Amino acid sequence: MKKYILILFLLLFSKLSSQEKIESVMTLSEYLGYVKAYHPIVKQANLVINTSEAKLLQARGAFDPKIEVDFDKKEFKENEYYNQLNGAFKIPTYYGLEFKANFENNDGVFLNPEATVPTDGLYAAGVSASLLKGFLINQRMASLKQAKFFLNQAKEDQQILVNEILYNASLTYFNWLQTYNEKVVYQDFLGNAEIRFNGTKRAFIEGDKPAIDTIEASITLNERKLYLEKARIQLVKSSLEISNFLWLNDNTPVELQDHIIPDVQTLNSIDITFNIALFNNADFDITNHPKIKSLEYKIQSLNIDRKLKMNNLLPQLDVQYNFLTQTPRTSNSLNVDNYKAGINFKLPLFLRKERGDFKLAKIKLQDATYENEATKVTIKNKVDALQQELSSFVIQSNFLTNIVRDYNTLLKAEERKFFLGESSLFLVNYREAKLIETKLKAIVLENSFFKSKADLFKVAVISISE
Repeated sequence: MKKYILILFLLLFSKLSSQEKIESVMTLSEYLGYVKAYHPIVKQANLVINTSEAKLLQARGAFDPKIEVDFDKKEFKENEYYNQLNGAFKIPTYYGLEFKANFENNDGVFLNPEATVPTDGLYAAGVSASLLKGFLINQRMASLKQAKFFLNQAKEDQQILVNEILYNASLTYFNWLQTYNEKVVYQDFLGNAEIRFNGTKRAFIEGDKPAIDTIEASITLNERKLYLEKARIQLVKSSLEISNFLWLNDNTPVELQDHIIPDVQTLNSIDITFNIALFNNADFDITNHPKIKSLEYKIQSLNIDRKLKMNNLLPQLDVQYNFLTQTPRTSNSLNVDNYKAGINFKLPLFLRKERGDFKLAKIKLQDATYENEATKVTIKNKVDALQQELSSFVIQSNFLTNIVRDYNTLLKAEERKFFLGESSLFLVNYREAKLIETKLKAIVLENSFFKSKADLFKVAVISISE
């Protein structure tokens, strides 16, 4: 449904060549909603979670039960040297234990004596365990725990990536809005310049004005046309930049139509759009920040790796015990008199590799801890600086509003004096040029204000709904 709404919104009236196109406003909220829903980079960010889920599934595979069958046969010059069949069913557990059921059936002329089993085969059931190294933590256990942390970390990183693309899209929208407002300003004052030029020309023909006034009016008119054309080109360029963020659900890019315009009342809705209307430093919990949570998951994962490397310093002591029987269906056929057992002990004399791995694991953990603490301070300071900057923008905006109002009053007064013959066209143009300059400054200031709002949205990594 969203796909068709977007098509209708962006392409409405685009094919009506004989009728005047109707302007349609695309608000910041609608625009960001389309970006979040359809932009390929946002979809690419979602792959981060899919990748981590696949790795988690991969890590869980280390605990899957296994069926193993080993068959070996040798026959030469009509002599069956040996015929060996060994089948096993293994169940790995979370700790260093593995349960195993085994069936072995061997025969042959030259069979190894130790492989001799009863005619109907030999059954075994038992357990193997790593009692020191690999008991409380081992590679498969560590991989599973780390995969879970990686999945949680990926969810936080995904939100950061999505906010990054929304932030860039917002800056593009604000640039589009700025160029549109600048074009409107030049367009409005072009009409004033045309009226003055026509009036001055008429007054010259009637003998009320000197010819020099018509030249000055003509220069002003051409300047307004020049600036308007420059503003139009900037608006076209910013519109094309906006199109980079507009896509349909089937990964089809959409070109923004000329009749689509930005919302000039964005100031009234930007806080709601960015979900920062109620944001304040006092309620800002840095521990819930996605970047900090991502680093916390990274630290927990590195801590698991440190524990694994520390466990590797222990000697390897593997034991196994298997009950043997040739009649597994008979009750009480398993007894301690028939068994197969073994012990395997290993200990490197210097443990240089293990000690080196352990030191590296501790360094990585310490490095991530330092990064976490530094990031907390950086984010807090950025948020505080942006809050103060936004407060300053409000004060500056009030000053500029008053200046625009006063310049507008001066211009109207100068125009009245000019038509009464008490002023000159030069002074009127000067007053108007100062008014245009101040209005453009107000537009630039508003754009900077919007960018700071977007910066706060990016730094705090605030979620917005589609």
